[in-house]
Amino acid sequence: MAGSTRLRMFPLNTVLFPGAALSLHIFEPRYRQMIAECLDANEAFGVVLIRDGDEAGDPDVQPHEIGTTAEIAEVTPLPSGRYHLTSTGGRRFRINAIVSREPFLLCDVEYLDEAPNDSPAIERLIAEIESEFREYLNLIVAFSGSPAEVDVPDDPVRASYVIGDALQVADALKQQLLELGSAQERLDAELGFLRRLLPQLRSLLERKRERDESPEPSEAPGGGFRTYQEKFFGKHFSDN
Repeated sequence: MAGSTRLRMFPLNTVLFPGAALSLHIFEPRYRQMIAECLDANEAFGVVLIRDGDEAGDPDVQPHEIGTTAEIAEVTPLPSGRYHLTSTGGRRFRINAIVSREPFLLCDVEYLDEAPNDSPAIERLIAEIESEFREYLNLIVAFSGSPAEVDVPDDPVRASYVIGDALQVADALKQQLLELGSAQERLDAELGFLRRLLPQLRSLLERKRERDESPEPSEAPGGGFRTYQEKFFGKHFSDN
């Protein structure tokens, strides 16, 4: 473990991976105060997936133990004291204790180091998952018609986070990926997911092409492609 500290928390219905971008609309007074304190102290805040409870107005919200710091990049003032915040995922941490809940969640945390990636199989794993992931992105484009450009880094740790963030899967699965202790474990899990899903998506796309029609309309973000994935893996994206 790499040190411990006290961290202000923002529980959300989303999982933040290190290196990923996160935009937030800050409107609750307690979170306006929290962000103001972070800016004054030049400190990050913690993002944790909600285990039980609501994002807004729930003082008894229960977070998952492992989350990621959010490094504030930009704050744009809005009317009525609100503002728009952009941030980037920093370091993973584990909550050791909840210190207080008012006016916002304050926790003692320890930062988590990545296990060494010295396995000779890691380069082969990177090559295999990059190929599968590229096909996954191509299927997203084929179904949605929208570009999906994601660069997979050579570094295994960064690659595991980039792929985990890009996968449109249930929050619970993303949380499991975040909690894994090494890039190799994370990449293995992501590769397993892709290999289970891709044959079904290929078949679905082939049937779509044969019918020469678009996926069925859906209220879910991402349309038919997203709805199809949710049948197997649930929803991911937060409305916030």
